[in-house]
Amino acid sequence: MRNLFLLCCLALPLGLSGCATAPPPHADYSQFRSENPHSILVVPVTNKSVDVDAPNDFLSTISIPLAERGYYVFPVNAVKNTLAENGLSDADLVSSGDPRRLAELFGADAVLYTSIERWDARYAVLSTTVTVDLTYTLKSGRTGKTLWSNHQVFVYSPQASNNSGGGLGGLIASLVIDAVQAAATKANPDYLPLARQANANAIYRVGTGLPAGPYDGLYGKDGANF
Repeated sequence: MRNLFLLCCLALPLGLSGCATAPPPHADYSQFRSENPHSILVVPVTNKSVDVDAPNDFLSTISIPLAERGYYVFPVNAVKNTLAENGLSDADLVSSGDPRRLAELFGADAVLYTSIERWDARYAVLSTTVTVDLTYTLKSGRTGKTLWSNHQVFVYSPQASNNSGGGLGGLIASLVIDAVQAAATKANPDYLPLARQANANAIYRVGTGLPAGPYDGLYGKDGANF
């Protein structure tokens, strides 16, 4: 079931596309391998979008793929509350701070910072395009160095109606359907499937994702791919 889930997450359904058209270069894992992190602290997300709910929505999607990759992930809501109690409720302030101090506070090996570049739905010509644009940076809790980074853009635009039949009446009907669908998507866009796709692509993709962690059966055995 897990392999099926990963295949589904990494597949690109109709209307959904990644940002790259060619395989990205293989990442440098030398620093990551040297420090060998076992636990990851996910800190509040930097939000550059206009959606005030985006950070919390994104945080609800990130723990499971990290844990399934074999890492201990500190509970994100408990982390957020603890930071707030220590005067670190501002995500921008957290992201500009020393990751070693954050790691020491929780006893974490590494700290994951995420920046939401875009999290929006834009209407244009009877269609609405939903976009999530995310930057991930994993830093060492011991040295503060960057261990891994990734950038993902995923876009969804509902498929237009089939206008091939029905003459003028069919064309008008299909345009009405498209307009209603676009308005519905604009009014209530669903970002979570795109965020999950972005997380899966960032974390699992061979050559650029995270190597298997200590709680994964592939730990120490995937060096040829990472």
